[in-house]
Amino acid sequence: MLQHMRRMTLHRWLGIVIKEFIQLKRDRLTFGMILGIPIIQLMIFGFAINSDPKHLPTVVLLNESSAFTRDYVSAMRNSDYFDLLGTANTESEADNLLERGDVQFVVTFPLDFERKLIRGERPEILVQADATDPVAAAGALSVLNHIGNEVFTQDMPGFRPPASGSLIDLRVHKLYNPEGITAYNIVPGLIGVILTMTMVLMTGLAMTRERERGTFENLLATPATPMEVMTGKLVPYILIGLIQVTVILILARFVFHVPMLGSLWLLYGVVLVFILANLALGITFSSIARNQLQAMQMTFFFFLPSILLSGFMFPFRGMPQWAQVIGNALPLTHFLQLVRGILLKGNGLGLMFHHIWPLLLFIVVVLGVGLKTFRRTLD
Repeated sequence: MLQHMRRMTLHRWLGIVIKEFIQLKRDRLTFGMILGIPIIQLMIFGFAINSDPKHLPTVVLLNESSAFTRDYVSAMRNSDYFDLLGTANTESEADNLLERGDVQFVVTFPLDFERKLIRGERPEILVQADATDPVAAAGALSVLNHIGNEVFTQDMPGFRPPASGSLIDLRVHKLYNPEGITAYNIVPGLIGVILTMTMVLMTGLAMTRERERGTFENLLATPATPMEVMTGKLVPYILIGLIQVTVILILARFVFHVPMLGSLWLLYGVVLVFILANLALGITFSSIARNQLQAMQMTFFFFLPSILLSGFMFPFRGMPQWAQVIGNALPLTHFLQLVRGILLKGNGLGLMFHHIWPLLLFIVVVLGVGLKTFRRTLD
């Protein structure tokens, strides 16, 4: 047995090492992942992630316009926590903006605000906050508690705050998640995260595996058309996605007690659109990848920014503008707004279409690219 054992030599070992480097060089996708993943992580965590979001969209409802209300609004803008988008004309308009998710806060000034302030009667300021993401609203709400005394003390020299310590009575109404329960925000979001990972990965691996084995070409050689083959292969994954969503919803309701205020039929319709978006992406990845490893690498490369820039882990509005532009191009960003809007706000179709059409556009564009690349790959 000792005669068959060969001593390890340096030149053979170096030959194997060089061969591996050559193979990596030829595999451009893997080489790109080696450099791309750490760069993307560094850029996202270094510049895009912010646990103390600022410049949150806000509208003001002025039942009285005076120097005091204008100074308070200016102080809000100067704090950098609020991005004043304008004024709402009615309460219903303000409520609609909150339900659609267009704004994070609505600040309402009552009638006789100036008179009550001068007389020391502590006028109320109503702040309605979209608390579906408790982290996003916490920092800005704490700032509002300090703005009043700073602004109005300067406007009225020599005036001292009352015994209560505050010149105004700030009434904060946290809507849609008044208790700030994190599970109400995270658990609905997990529907999108799980579907993104499983649908893209399973489709990409399955299609690439069949092409590697030659069975996909055999299917195309049958009387079935390419569209029949593609759609027939996708139906089982659609059913798998719907089963996953059903399991998550059951656990969300009976284990985490997540409120379900909207229509479940509408929710499943939105889920179906989101599943199709991810399956279209899986088809595109499978048409580009040469093997299953590359399909898995591309899935991870897509999944990383999706989970970080969509608003699932970190407040979406706390990110810089360039990160929000990238996030709005990802299906998960829009799906999170849809699923949280249906479950926590009870939104209907009319309030959500501005998040549905980007998903439909994503399906058309990505599926078109995938089918074109797939035909070229088979040829």
